[in-house]
Amino acid sequence: MLGWDITNCQAMKRSIQWILTSSTASLTLKKSNAWQNSSATGAALALVAALGFSMKAIFVKLAYPYGVDAITLLALRMGFALPVFLWVGLAEQRSGAPLSAQDWRRLFLLGCCGYYGASILDFWGLQYISAGLERLILFTYPTLTILIGVFFQGKTFSRREAIAIAFCYCGIGFAFVHDLDFGDARNVWLGGALVFGSSVSYAIYLSGSAPMIARIGAMRFAAIATLMSSAVTLLHFVLSHPLSAFIQPLPVYGWGLAMALFATIIPVFAQSAAIKRLGAGHASLITMIGPLLTIGFGWWLLDEQISLAQLTGAGLVVSGILIASRR
Repeated sequence: MLGWDITNCQAMKRSIQWILTSSTASLTLKKSNAWQNSSATGAALALVAALGFSMKAIFVKLAYPYGVDAITLLALRMGFALPVFLWVGLAEQRSGAPLSAQDWRRLFLLGCCGYYGASILDFWGLQYISAGLERLILFTYPTLTILIGVFFQGKTFSRREAIAIAFCYCGIGFAFVHDLDFGDARNVWLGGALVFGSSVSYAIYLSGSAPMIARIGAMRFAAIATLMSSAVTLLHFVLSHPLSAFIQPLPVYGWGLAMALFATIIPVFAQSAAIKRLGAGHASLITMIGPLLTIGFGWWLLDEQISLAQLTGAGLVVSGILIASRR
């Protein structure tokens, strides 16, 4: 009888161990699947953001022939987007935890860097260079985001990221040669410098956005930061232009509205959600597909020339993206 009890206890012990092992494996598998789904969703959101942001330069270029200047066009863009961000911001503010004074200061600074400083420099630069080169120069911000993380946030710098950055910068160089062949060199250098300044500003925004998104949430962060930048943009317009400058040809309003919806509202929220799932560096590297889209749209809608140098540059950028996307 005692032998049977011992045998029975041992069998029961083995059963309990099997159940625990199976449960642990099942839980691990569920976590792995959830992580994979989150990564896939983040990648899809980053690509949606890339498509939207890549259209911004096209909309700007389509509006400029009607005589509108950069700050007026930017004010129209942010003004059209303002109601959506105000609605989302108020809803998120009611449901979220109260923000400290330091939080508000950070949101203000990030808003100024992200969608005001980066945008106005970008709009000025587009007066001098092609949409394709603008997008390639602007997309130095993922590399700048990574470098900011390495030098100021204690993040590691992998060999894979170094190779990806090298490929992307070589691609940008080839595209720069393309514009020098088809345009005035002085304008190309001036426009390139302005857009690179935009890239630096946006990289600062991305580097600071990840901890704030983790703290207050993607939707709330995107709405409040964009509200801050909208306020600064409209203040800039009021201080530098008469209100009559808002009277523009009808197509300018159309391009401004398209920019607000497809190149601001949708990609802003998509980018914030992608950063939450993937991190700022990886999310921004995935969106480097944007230059290829801009080059294609520029050729299709703006009659911009495509050369072997530009295609080579685009190929190098794609290679960089593929390297960066490998896990």
